[in-house]
Amino acid sequence: MSRINIDLNPVTHVTVDAIGQPGERVFYLQGRNADQVITLLVEKFQIQTLALAVENLMSELREKMPDLLDAAPEYKEEDMTLDPPLEPLFRVGELSLGYDPGKDLLVLIAKEVPMGLSDAEDDDGPSEVRFWCTRSQLWALARWGIELASRGRPVWPSTGEPILPPGEFSPKNNGHKTSP
Repeated sequence: MSRINIDLNPVTHVTVDAIGQPGERVFYLQGRNADQVITLLVEKFQIQTLALAVENLMSELREKMPDLLDAAPEYKEEDMTLDPPLEPLFRVGELSLGYDPGKDLLVLIAKEVPMGLSDAEDDDGPSEVRFWCTRSQLWALARWGIELASRGRPVWPSTGEPILPPGEFSPKNNGHKTSP
């Protein structure tokens, strides 16, 4: 497969969302502009980590650049849904952030999970998509990502591990099945 290298600069909308029931959800990252819609597969922990990184970056930008106009993390849940078709280009292995002060845009860089090819076989490296966003767009995505992740299965307060449905093996039940 050939390497994908896309710049959505700038995006008109960027979001994360999940499809399926808690414990079986599939998570997506999607950005669009006037010309195209790009959908990628992500993991729940990547959304959570991204949200934390965006919050930290926003705080850092406020400290280092106090003259920047304020950004707002507000979103409407109905606006954060995915646009069909859901045909992901690739599964994300790494997410990173950057900032262009000249344009006052953040960039969310999504790199593909390496498919096990050696460097000699794949000189181009993994596929990559760069979503160029306003600070408000990416901050809203982060806040929505926190809300989305919290809608999963309930977890044990002591360990953060998911509480499994009755009848399934759970270490917290010492291997005993619970009755429904």
